[in-house]
Amino acid sequence: MDGKRVSALYGSINTVSVQGPDPVVTGISYDSRRTKKGDIYFALPGLHTDGHNFIPHAVAQGASGIVCSRLPEPKLRAASVCYVQVENPRTALSPISAAFYNYPSRELRIIGVTGTDGKSTTVFFIYQLLRSIQIQTGFLSTVHYLDDATVNPNPYRQSTPEAPEIHSILRNMRNNGKEAAVLEATSHGLSPKNNRLGDVEFDGAVFLNLTHEHLEFHKTFEQYRRDKALLFQGISSFGIVNGDDENAGYFRGATNKPVYSFSLRSPEADLWAKAVTPAGQGSRLVLVRGEETIETNINLPGRFHVEDLLAALLAVTVFTGKTLHDFRTTIPSLTSVPGRMETIQEGQPFSVIVDYAHTPGSFSSLLPSLKGQTTGKLITLFGSAGERDFDKREQQGHIASDYSDFVILTDEDPRGEEGMDILRDIARGCKDKTEGKELFLIPDRKEAMRTAFTLASPGDMVLLLGKGHETSILYGKGPIPWDESATARAVLREMGYTADNELETV
Repeated sequence: MDGKRVSALYGSINTVSVQGPDPVVTGISYDSRRTKKGDIYFALPGLHTDGHNFIPHAVAQGASGIVCSRLPEPKLRAASVCYVQVENPRTALSPISAAFYNYPSRELRIIGVTGTDGKSTTVFFIYQLLRSIQIQTGFLSTVHYLDDATVNPNPYRQSTPEAPEIHSILRNMRNNGKEAAVLEATSHGLSPKNNRLGDVEFDGAVFLNLTHEHLEFHKTFEQYRRDKALLFQGISSFGIVNGDDENAGYFRGATNKPVYSFSLRSPEADLWAKAVTPAGQGSRLVLVRGEETIETNINLPGRFHVEDLLAALLAVTVFTGKTLHDFRTTIPSLTSVPGRMETIQEGQPFSVIVDYAHTPGSFSSLLPSLKGQTTGKLITLFGSAGERDFDKREQQGHIASDYSDFVILTDEDPRGEEGMDILRDIARGCKDKTEGKELFLIPDRKEAMRTAFTLASPGDMVLLLGKGHETSILYGKGPIPWDESATARAVLREMGYTADNELETV
């Protein structure tokens, strides 16, 4: 990006005062350790520290501008630096990022996808469907993103990155010839507290579902829903809602643009799955939209994949004006994202599946479906995030206990909490399980896997839930590297299983 004068960036926001010269800014930072010469540094308040404490370090690193709510004392200000005082630096980060990157969302047609569960998969389905009809499309989800020609893992632990990263990725999309973009829109990203998506201009919005999640941040379910619905308030073209979710009417009412519904149950929906029957590892579908009916297959297991497909297909047909028939042969080739219903096979005589499911809603969708497909026992391994929504823990335990023969509780991301405290919170929901018999509390995730695999017999299914694609486990002292699928394979090999379906003998 070419540099811009500070005055060209703060013109779109309300400032309290501006002190100093008007230098050229060549980048945006909000971490003084990563600040480079020419950056404008945002002093963001945080949970554990305050960016204002690091203004001197950002200046020493070469920052040209500082955005802050409290100005340093005059004697502590650098003569070459512009100090922009605002009421809330975090709120200001989004409009300044959009201005710095020349408002890339105005040059793309953008669909946002929100909901508690299924966002990443739906984003990826929409991307694949648009690509199949030669619409150059980029995407950004919790799992991965594409802004040029290569799909890359999402390097941020935040599902929705901070505004500078979002607008940088959107600018790269446009510079690389993309016409459309699909973005995962999380409640954290939509919330005015963070304002990460506040200056992204969305054409369309998709609402999938709403269940218990992130109340440590939003405080109430009502606020969580209000923040999610902000996506619909800003759309310029259309909305898509899950007609089977009781919150669909709330999202429909958040916009005056046309809103279309999909359903697994109601023929009144704009897109209806008239029939869904098991077929191989997936489902055979009869889909109806108005006067049009098609038969096709989705080669991915579970009701949740069908729901995500309906959301994506309706969004794409509304977005492009295409018919269901235009995608009939594409649907069977759709693939899911890494860490979502990923099968692990190292020769063991039981099934092992890795999935990111980590909410009560995703448990309610996933576990009954897989229990119905399992001829043997269902063994479920999971944890719950530390310093996050405490109320969901017992709910997770209750749902897992209802559908699983064995429940193994283990670390997910304890952060600063004591891991065993989290596991005992979850265990309170496992009322029909006896610790040491059908219920095991093992903080070490690798050892928990070993226990799960040891309990498994031929024909059983082991579910490894909660980490999916993620590359670390967060502890109070910091993250440790983690790869759920690779660790599962390593444990199975250590137990003597080999890829030729036989146990090694010694």
